[in-house]
Amino acid sequence: MSKKVTSIRGMNDILPAQTPLWQYLETRVGRVLDAYGYSEIRMPVLERTELFKRSIGEVTDIVEKEMYTFEDRSGDSVTLRPEGTAGCVRAAEEHGLLYNQTQRLWYRGPMFRYERPQAGRYRQFHQIGVETFGMTGPDIDAELIIMTARLWRELGLADQVTLELNSLGDADDRARYRDALVAYLTAHEDRLDDDSRRRLARNPLRVLDSKDAGTREVLVGAPQLADYLGEEARRHFDELCALLQANGVAYTLNPRLVRGLDYYGKTVFEWITDALGAQGTVCAGGRYDGLVEQLGGKPTPAVGFAMGIERLILLLEQRRPELRPDAELYIVSSEAGAALTLAEQLRDALPGRRVQCHCGGGSFKSQMRKADRSGAWFALLLGEDELNAGLVTVKPLRQDGEQRQVARDALAQTLAGLLP
Repeated sequence: MSKKVTSIRGMNDILPAQTPLWQYLETRVGRVLDAYGYSEIRMPVLERTELFKRSIGEVTDIVEKEMYTFEDRSGDSVTLRPEGTAGCVRAAEEHGLLYNQTQRLWYRGPMFRYERPQAGRYRQFHQIGVETFGMTGPDIDAELIIMTARLWRELGLADQVTLELNSLGDADDRARYRDALVAYLTAHEDRLDDDSRRRLARNPLRVLDSKDAGTREVLVGAPQLADYLGEEARRHFDELCALLQANGVAYTLNPRLVRGLDYYGKTVFEWITDALGAQGTVCAGGRYDGLVEQLGGKPTPAVGFAMGIERLILLLEQRRPELRPDAELYIVSSEAGAALTLAEQLRDALPGRRVQCHCGGGSFKSQMRKADRSGAWFALLLGEDELNAGLVTVKPLRQDGEQRQVARDALAQTLAGLLP
């Protein structure tokens, strides 16, 4: 017997028993984004490697260790996208969506990073991302955060997540802070972990994101970025905080929050949870006003966020929301042709309802077992007696009540009154 081919480690199938929860999440997120006037954009999963090196930063774990990069048959270096912002900027700039315009865009799909697989962190993972362009003020930063707060309420997760907030200032602010941070860390270099010592020379702000216990102990006495903010960045951040307070969005200031990508400046934020162990960040983002120019476009203010679908699914599994069954109506019949015809009539009369017609034969008893396993609310029975009399027997499967016989021409109206 030939050896079975299995999936690649860290790249998981999403099975039919799992997809209803994914659809539940995606539908509700899409509904909220639509209510705020955001338009969907779809980008390819494969991009030129240069795009991510220029945007994310070469001295990052993503570029140095995690990207799926290879040469295609033309000898060009290409990469499976590790995140969505760079591709969205590339697409928007390439198709003329940015200059002298404002845009509110969103996307969803798989991302790829070569990491050690664990719960909530996979090599192929899925994100929903939101990117906005052309708006400079703190009001759009606030809108994004207020919108995510509404998402958590819509999903029933508001009590599971908390918001952390920080400002990275502008480029001049960060340069002054960088000098102070390097001086401090250099004096304690012997206590830093290997990754932090390496970053110290090339990207010292990334040391603030270290998870090493010894390095975090050193960081307790490090200079605070908030003390180096210029007047404009401080005003932007203060106004953002005031807007969040005015809209009832609670937050915690986290001076060590820097995010893992080089393109961020000014506002950065994360929604975190303590319900998933080490994988505590479920949504994160911030402002990246310099990225469009960095990728060859004209200077364009921008701010966005991304949320990890797998991690949100883990939270939703704990809440167990009520989902639509595979079928709402299940037709059991002794005559396949009549069953298929009835199913089509009901789909016309009850649009949006899930009607499943038994196929493959079998006794009424075995068909009823499958009707019950489908999760349907009602079984519709078409036996010989019903067929001869022009009736359908409606049998409740999920609630109390007697089964009843209904005339075929009155069935759709009767079911419309019975279905939840």
